[in-house]
Amino acid sequence: MNPQKRREIFQRLQAQNPHPTTELRYSSPFELLVAVVLSAQATDVSVNKATAKLYPVANTPQAILALGETKLRDYIKTIGLYQTKAKNVIGLCRILLDRHAGEVPRSREALEELPGVGRKTANVVLNTAFGEPTIAVDTHIFRVGNRTGLAPGKDVRQVEDRLVKFTPPEFARDAHHWLILHGRYVCVARKPKCGECVIRDLCESRQKTG
Repeated sequence: MNPQKRREIFQRLQAQNPHPTTELRYSSPFELLVAVVLSAQATDVSVNKATAKLYPVANTPQAILALGETKLRDYIKTIGLYQTKAKNVIGLCRILLDRHAGEVPRSREALEELPGVGRKTANVVLNTAFGEPTIAVDTHIFRVGNRTGLAPGKDVRQVEDRLVKFTPPEFARDAHHWLILHGRYVCVARKPKCGECVIRDLCESRQKTG
């Protein structure tokens, strides 16, 4: 895909949604971090339902540690893998207090040292909480990158590297959100809604639906 076509894709996505953001509900970098950890293999809707009850009770590392792992599990038990996630959240709270004065670090290395935080989660936090031009490639972005020809790759890291390299700088901050929302609601897995797609004529997929 040539640079002109890539630029046009992002221009159209921007025109459709000038101020995109995550669908996870949060009011601080810490709340976002916990929500993203909880969202692994779970929907944003399910996470928002759980955190709507959790955060009014405990929304800081200190408060969640005081709550304890058992009570934390009760708040998030409607989310998949909740037992492992509760253990990870307690662990990351402890590290944040011990090493970072209770604050969410702004470096990828420090974030990835936290339990339950991998490269994708770190990228989401860096982008959404701190405005870094990172791109967290999930299944939706991986699909969009490959299907459209925007950033084809054999694995998520290859797609990420190509998106970071080829996305015009002025779109880098919001590219993650545009692509994930496009994959979630339009360029869906089984039957993409090509008839509703604003970049249909720019997409290089050979198989398009009506």
